[in-house]
This record gives sequence, structure tokens and C-alpha cells, in this order.
Amino acid sequence: MYKTDKCRIALFPGSFNPFTIGHKSIVDRALRLFDRVIVAVGYNPSKESDCRSVEERMAAIRRVYPEMAEVEVASYSCLTADFVSQTGACAIVRGVRNTVDFEYERSIADVNRQLCGVDTVLLYTLPEMESVSSSIVRELEHFGHDVSRFLP
Repeated sequence: MYKTDKCRIALFPGSFNPFTIGHKSIVDRALRLFDRVIVAVGYNPSKESDCRSVEERMAAIRRVYPEMAEVEVASYSCLTADFVSQTGACAIVRGVRNTVDFEYERSIADVNRQLCGVDTVLLYTLPEMESVSSSIVRELEHFGHDVSRFLP
């Protein structure tokens, strides 16, 4: 098997509000392709009004991957392309649930490639997780429903 000496780092950006079983599935599968995955919690300080702070989101993700050196959790408030350059990642990883996600991610991937020269690897969501999204989980929480089955 061919192996390079260069560490293969992937950046998995998102708001992760909250980090769902779908997100966990993407990280776990990305770890089969890359030596390390940086789960990057992106936020816009001028828009922050979410129920979970960036620190709370990061802590929740770290609890999913305790003492696992292959998974790093970081936050950023700049363009994803700029953060990719700061981290030295060789790829961006994103999950896609459907064709709407695909079209959106394709456009963003093209811009990121133009800005920082890094390709995006799209991982299709496992069928049993297609309906899981952070916004749906937040909506269910808002109306008092148990969301534990959607969280790792």
C-alpha cells in the first residue's frame, strides 16, 4: 500500500449547533481517509444569538472524542478558506444528505478551491441519518421533545 510521509489533515467545518449523530458519522468515516480531522466550529460574532455558545459546542464535541489525538476541535470566525490555510489541512470534508445539499456544497467547494487551493471531499450521509439536521434537533428541543436519539 502506498503511503506518504505527509500527514493528511482534513478540516470538517460547521456550526454544529448541536453536533448530531450525522456529524459524528462524517467524522468517523473521514478518519478512515485522513490521519487527523479538525472539527472546526465556525461562528460569526455579529450573528451569534444561538442557544449554545461556541465553547459549549466545542465541549460537547470533545466529550464524543475524549483523548483521541486524531480528532481536534477548534473554533474560527473567519472564512473557512482562510482557516484551512491556518491549519495546514489538505482537504475540507463535508456531508451531504440530498441534492439540495450537494448543489450548495459544490458551489462552496469551488470557491474554497479558488481561494486556498484545497479540495472538498463530500461524504454522503448514511441513509438512516438523512433526516437528521441541527436545525431539526433545535426545533424539537424548542418544543420540549427528547432529542437524545439524534445526539451522540
